[in-house]
Amino acid sequence: MHIRAATDDDLPAVLAVLRPIFAEGRTYTVPPDADDAWVTRMWMLPPPARVVVAVRDGRVVGTAKTGPNQAGPGSHVATASFAVDAGEAGRGTGRALGEHVLALARADGYSAMQFNAVVATNTRAVALWHSLGFDTVGTVPDAFTLPDGTTTGLHVMHRYL
Repeated sequence: MHIRAATDDDLPAVLAVLRPIFAEGRTYTVPPDADDAWVTRMWMLPPPARVVVAVRDGRVVGTAKTGPNQAGPGSHVATASFAVDAGEAGRGTGRALGEHVLALARADGYSAMQFNAVVATNTRAVALWHSLGFDTVGTVPDAFTLPDGTTTGLHVMHRYL
C-alpha cells in the first residue's frame, strides 16, 4: 500500500470510499444523504489542510485529511478525519493512514492533534486512536444519533505530537 497526496483526479475514488460510510450513518456527523458537492467541499480542503489517499493495487482504498483544528489562536493544534473502504477492514489501512497523518501534522509544525467527534460506539476507531497515543479527554453524552434512533456519546480525543 502507498499513501500519497490526493489529486483532483482522485475525487471519484475518494467519493466512492466516503459515500457508503456517510450513508451508513454510524461514524460521522455528516448527513447520510449528503450529496457529492457537499462531501467534496467538506473533504477536499485547500491548504494549509492536506488530503491523502491510500492506494493498494492501483485502487484508492482509504483517505484522510488533516489541517488546523481551529483558526487563529487555535491553529497550532491539528485535527484529522479518516475513511477506509469496508473491504479493507483489518488490513492495516487505518493505522497506516493514522501514522502518516500524524507525521504530516508533526512536519507541518502542529503541537498536538485533536479529534472533535469520535463516535463512542465506533470501537475499532477508538481502539486504534488509543493505540496511536490519543487519550479520550471527554465525552459529550448522547450527542450522536445512531440509525436505529438510539444515541451514543461523541469522544473528544487528543495527543501531543
